[in-house]
Amino acid sequence: MPNAQQAPLKIAVAGLGTVGAGVLKLLETQGSLIEQRCGRRIEVVAVSARSKGKDRGVDLSRVQWFDDPVAMAAQSGADLVVELIGGSEGPARDTVATALETGKHVVTANKALLAVHGTEIAQKAESRGLTVAFEAAVAGGIPIIKGLREGLAGNAVSEIHGILNGTCNYILTEMRTTGRDFADVLADAQALGYAEADPSFDIDGIDAAHKLAILASVAFGTPVDFSSVYIEGIRQVSAVDFDYADQLGFRIKLLGIARRTESGVEQRVHPCMVPVAAPIASVDGVFNAVVAQADFADRVLFVGRGAGAGPTASAVVADLIDIARGRSTPTFGVPADRLGAATPSPMEARRGSYYVRLMVVDRPGVIADIAAAMRDQNVSMEQFLQRGRSPGEGVPVVLTTHDTDEAAMQRALATIAASDSVLEPPRMIRIEQF
Repeated sequence: MPNAQQAPLKIAVAGLGTVGAGVLKLLETQGSLIEQRCGRRIEVVAVSARSKGKDRGVDLSRVQWFDDPVAMAAQSGADLVVELIGGSEGPARDTVATALETGKHVVTANKALLAVHGTEIAQKAESRGLTVAFEAAVAGGIPIIKGLREGLAGNAVSEIHGILNGTCNYILTEMRTTGRDFADVLADAQALGYAEADPSFDIDGIDAAHKLAILASVAFGTPVDFSSVYIEGIRQVSAVDFDYADQLGFRIKLLGIARRTESGVEQRVHPCMVPVAAPIASVDGVFNAVVAQADFADRVLFVGRGAGAGPTASAVVADLIDIARGRSTPTFGVPADRLGAATPSPMEARRGSYYVRLMVVDRPGVIADIAAAMRDQNVSMEQFLQRGRSPGEGVPVVLTTHDTDEAAMQRALATIAASDSVLEPPRMIRIEQF
């Protein structure tokens, strides 16, 4: 039974967009259930947003309104500030800093802020005995942070990989199932609200990279290191690549991969070909999925909706309930002053197989030249596909390789691209054998 004498947890919410309004609705709808589960009420005492008059579907008449979220963090009398503004700098960063400086816990869904300033924020919070919780910052409603930080706390995690951006996964799924090109599917995604008017953060891999940097820190107990993430988006993936992937037994996914290797910690985001039998290959549409490789628990798969008002609000409120219960965990699973620095592994050190698509002039000797460029870099071809013949004209050629070093692969591609028999830049997608 809840303790009726325990004071409510007073919260202030900065940002009342889709997620902020969702949090307020969830707290209103599930108030009794939440009180029963954490032994005290969670009470919204203040809010801040850009537009006061906008109808958000919740009653705000009994809460204090602030035009300035930083002032709210300083003056609201709350025990905790929920930051849902977004962005790595400006009001979001200032609001979190002010909340911590004035003795307030923080719950945030802001992956950009944590990817860029996470270690600094963790140090500031923990030095003051405060909690920073961020389940909603990575993969929406999937409890991946709790899964890593608490569920796998007794394990050493060697690898994390996953689909971390629902917009890209939707686009790639639609390209595969409809045969349409990237630009057409992107336009549909924007019309449906799955992609922003400026989709660059999503389709260029930046959003997924923010999330990967956070996951790597939690998984490996290292400082957040967004600057070391290799980032490549999906703009260059073509409908024809899906045809070849199907022939070769692969699916194309934008993945974030963090892995401990002999050369250091890999952190990379880029399109991948994965075997159709891999569990992650069947995760389609706007869904996210994360796989953790642990020494005792072995391989663990988390799947769910990665965005949206309901799933993200659910993650925010789960963090609020933990704090209301008095549960406290180091921000990234290890006390901030004990996060162990790791050597970043450069992309050139990646070892694996590759898919390469070329458009070449159909004339004698071209394939021999391609093979020679590969041979000179000790790159061994595994499969070779050519569709049709068109003497003197351009024809597509696809090849896959055995495992080789990224640096060697890039040198071979540079040689091939310089040939006057190659009509457009080579397109390369890394193959990941999960």
